[in-house]
Amino acid sequence: MTHHDTAPADTVTQAPGGVDPRSAGPEGPFPTQEQPDQPGLTGEMTPTPDHGEESWVRRHRLTGRKALITGGDSGIGRAIAIAYAREGADVAIAHLAEEQDDADETRRLVEAEGRTAATFAVDLTDEQATVELVAAAREALGGLDILIPNAAYQRQRDGIENMEVAEVERVFHTNLVSTIVLAREAVPHMPPGSSIIVTTSIQASEPSPGLLDYAMTKAALVAFAQALAQDLAEKGIRVNAVAPGPIWTPLIPATGFPADKVAEFGQDTPLGRAGQPAELAGAYVYLASDESSYVTGAVIPVTGGRPF
Repeated sequence: MTHHDTAPADTVTQAPGGVDPRSAGPEGPFPTQEQPDQPGLTGEMTPTPDHGEESWVRRHRLTGRKALITGGDSGIGRAIAIAYAREGADVAIAHLAEEQDDADETRRLVEAEGRTAATFAVDLTDEQATVELVAAAREALGGLDILIPNAAYQRQRDGIENMEVAEVERVFHTNLVSTIVLAREAVPHMPPGSSIIVTTSIQASEPSPGLLDYAMTKAALVAFAQALAQDLAEKGIRVNAVAPGPIWTPLIPATGFPADKVAEFGQDTPLGRAGQPAELAGAYVYLASDESSYVTGAVIPVTGGRPF
């Protein structure tokens, strides 16, 4: 088993007090690039996102835990899977069939840490398939005590007058309805001490007109986490959320943004750059660990300084 102790020297500038956050990742601008549709694929991105393959340091905070991560093949989901495996958790990931290559790579990375990994090709807009996913993940891992509804769909919208109901429904079912179904199916089998961690977004509090329907779902996920946290507290299950800002994942070149928006992605943050998936993983580890035993109904913003 490989032990990763330090971040790559060529991507991190060490300041006297720690890593300088202004230069802890590529500062941009990004090369012009676009992927025709979602799901976006990691191998077609330049530069390749940092998921923590070399930088995440294990501290054994999730030993013996069992996690289901949707959208776990790439981007934030892959970063969570790598961090969880290094912290001692077994991991199941859900992905679309078109993302099998990325899912296989995430599985390899988890198994390289000596942990159990399972991958499931699932369309989360299909309720029965989502129900079966939770059952299959529990069987593959021998239980379930961490649920991370992370999969999301977004497309750039060109005005309210051009919005198609079918597209809006796809966004709502992928981002929001599937989260409800996943929690509904998982909670009866989750022991006290379990965690549900949803991925919301800076879009929940700072919505962009071009992402109207996506922003609506992310705002709803904040309410979901806060309400469900109160409901499940008596069961000893904590519910929290992480709100990413601009993070360099396959979702970005596959959203249909104008070329200049992709090139300048994240440069409007106070830290002046986009975040890397690995920079989100710590929030998910903290919220799943015993270190956050008094934290429920919370939202942790990881936004490069943009106010949430």
